[in-house]
Amino acid sequence: METKDALKAFAALSQPTRLDVFRLLIKAGKPGMSAGDISNSLDVRQNTMSANLSILAQSGLIRSVREGRSIRFFADMDGMRALLGFLMEDCCGGCPELCQPVIDELICC
Repeated sequence: METKDALKAFAALSQPTRLDVFRLLIKAGKPGMSAGDISNSLDVRQNTMSANLSILAQSGLIRSVREGRSIRFFADMDGMRALLGFLMEDCCGGCPELCQPVIDELICC
């Protein structure tokens, strides 16, 4: 992951509603959630939620699938792994072999 992409992801998560959405979608797992269900769960107006979902999608942290007239959202686990891998890329004071197993676990499929 490039630094600019990591900054975009951190900026997206720096707003409380977007952080709550991301955590909610991680908790939802594979089934994901519809935009309406996310709005209802977090008690956020749908137009406000739409803007927040758009920012999270542009940051690479969530993805969506259209289902008829509805859109279902999912946490993008590859995006999350990439962000966590970016954070740990240069860890362990010059001894990357110490944290390489953690990095491998985060970025593997």
